[in-house]
Amino acid sequence: MASKQEKTPTNSSRISNFFKMSIAERIAALNANGLLSQDDVQQLVTSNHQLNINAADKMIENVVGVFGLPMGVALNFLINNKDYAIPLVVEEPSIVAGLSGAARMARLGGGYTAASSDPILIGQVQSVITTDPAQAMQTLLDNKSEILSLANSMHPKMIARGGGALDIEVYHHVAEQDGRDMVVLHLLVDTRDAMGANLVNSMCEGVAALVEQLTGGTVFLRILSNLTDRAIAKASVQIPTANLEGKGFSGEAVRDGIILANDLALADPYRAATHNKGIMNGVDAVALATGNDWRAIEAAAHAYAARDGRYKALTRWYKSKEGDLVGEIEIPMKVGTVGGSLESNPSVRINHRLLGSPSATELASVMGAIGLAQNFAALRALSTNGIQQNHMNLHARSVASTAGVPDEYFETVVESLIESGEVKVWKAQEIVKNLSRKATRPEASERQSASGKIILLGEHAVVYGRPAIALPIPLAVEATVRKYPSDEGQGVDILIPRWGLEQKVHAGMQGLPGILGSILDRLNLLDEHMTIEVFPHVPRAMGLGGSSALAVAILRAVDHAFTLNLGNETINELAFECEKAAHGTPSGVDNTVATYGTPLIYRRVDDEPKFESLKLGTPLDLIVGITGKESLTADAVARVRKTWQQYPERYEAVFDQVADVTDAGREALVAGNLDEIGELMNLCHGYLNALQLSTPELEELIHIARTNGAVGAKLTGGGVGGSMIALCPDNKHGIEQAMQAAGFQTLEVTITN
Repeated sequence: MASKQEKTPTNSSRISNFFKMSIAERIAALNANGLLSQDDVQQLVTSNHQLNINAADKMIENVVGVFGLPMGVALNFLINNKDYAIPLVVEEPSIVAGLSGAARMARLGGGYTAASSDPILIGQVQSVITTDPAQAMQTLLDNKSEILSLANSMHPKMIARGGGALDIEVYHHVAEQDGRDMVVLHLLVDTRDAMGANLVNSMCEGVAALVEQLTGGTVFLRILSNLTDRAIAKASVQIPTANLEGKGFSGEAVRDGIILANDLALADPYRAATHNKGIMNGVDAVALATGNDWRAIEAAAHAYAARDGRYKALTRWYKSKEGDLVGEIEIPMKVGTVGGSLESNPSVRINHRLLGSPSATELASVMGAIGLAQNFAALRALSTNGIQQNHMNLHARSVASTAGVPDEYFETVVESLIESGEVKVWKAQEIVKNLSRKATRPEASERQSASGKIILLGEHAVVYGRPAIALPIPLAVEATVRKYPSDEGQGVDILIPRWGLEQKVHAGMQGLPGILGSILDRLNLLDEHMTIEVFPHVPRAMGLGGSSALAVAILRAVDHAFTLNLGNETINELAFECEKAAHGTPSGVDNTVATYGTPLIYRRVDDEPKFESLKLGTPLDLIVGITGKESLTADAVARVRKTWQQYPERYEAVFDQVADVTDAGREALVAGNLDEIGELMNLCHGYLNALQLSTPELEELIHIARTNGAVGAKLTGGGVGGSMIALCPDNKHGIEQAMQAAGFQTLEVTITN
């Protein structure tokens, strides 16, 4: 996968097309860029990074489970000339994308500048007195050294690390209810890389008796304050006006809109509350990802926003002398990077390593920059198309999904929901009904289907004259034809909504439209007027015979619509021609299984394909696990051939062993012996793995399947990506759920005669 990405330096947070990758590819890309260790990769791909319920039971009371949220990564961040990939734990859509986009724009102008003051936490000791408050306060100040020495004696290791109690402050307050005088001691503690709550609380407890003695009062509260205004993070960014241009708006218009929106948040507390909430969208997501107390950070930020007696924005945006947009943020940020509560959660440990294992002050600086970036993303959206458009689109897509809108209508329904203003499930269903009525003129023919394929046993050895067993995936692809009268038609269109494909069909074109055009020309149908709609239910390039199934389904739909009376033999022949045009020298397995939809044994004899139907003794319940990584069969075959040419005797022996497994599998399938079939699948995978055809993703899926009760699991097809299969007579649902929980797509298949 790394070869397909743009070249990036080590530890760079710029990874091209990251959002288009599968989960496994994203993890691999972060590893390739030096942002994740191999151990981190292993934990992520096996889901071992998630908080264990037994560990959770030791963290809080009355544990009954572990609650999960999506964990993502914002890229492109350049802060103080250092690259950062930012871990985020958040359920709200658009935050990760918004941050990555803001970071990329800032990067063009040199990125963010950020700094944080020493990590000072304040502890409060409240003494209610009956004597002169001024005298009590002075006595505390006069005995500062004794108070600090006593506090530091409780945590000598903190002193050794350069932290500890540094200073005191004293305040006088009057109780609102009864007018009693209160003298409050503030203990200022540098907690270094620890969050420090327990440390400061214990110091306050430890000096309480001395405070009582010195003030002649009675101590009540002795606890930290979450208004951490001595630990301040500051960040700034300067964005050239030219870089702001887009979405039909000039750079100057975007700049001025952002400044005006910020000015309202500085003047109006009602706007400021929403403005600052947007800042915290980013800050809280990093706090959760790094195991920090997001509630304390929130409390400090909002209290600090009202420090002048009026609640206002935490950011300031203005125009520089050069006309550039300048943004600044100042926010309390007391965070930690060490301590039991952080180290007990494996995900948190991975995220700290992803950030480069920063100190507490570095992490605070980064989080300040994140708050500024999130604020920019929100204000830019408000200043252009409006943030509601993005939110409404996401909401409409969720509603359409809940309403069960068919794939072919999905995008149309989403647009119609937004236009109507009624983003409701009932409205989505009503729109589908109307679209369905419109779609009946002209009528589409009935959907025709074709099977995909699974290679159960015999991959690669089949290229060298050994047998292979292929099984069908029912209803892998469906197709239908909508014919138009000659005065309404516009030639032949191919439409595959799920793949976003809509093209004219002509003979001589490249790709699928050209292949289909050649076949229609042979059938004397290229001058007809029709739309061919295709509904694939298996993904492309995953080794599941999707291209052959697509060809067969289309041929059957055309045959049905025009009453051509093509038999299976002719359809198979034409589909094989499509396969040759697409792949060069196919074996014929895929199109034959797609056409006949039956288990087959395949072998090449005198360079001619020979097929034999196979009668199953019992149905096979299978789960197909899909890696999301394309499997290029030609490349895999070429790799095996190269090593076979180097070591022919050694590889011929391996192919003989695969053939023995396949022959035994045939007998087990006829007898319906599922345990035997599973064992043979495991053996076959071992041989294929020895041929270096497996991948970490395939191995993870196979491990998940076997540990959850599959009797057999192996890669299927060419390997080096693609898919695997698991034989699951028991716990089929549990195995599928485990694969999906690990981030993989699955198909549930039952094979019968």
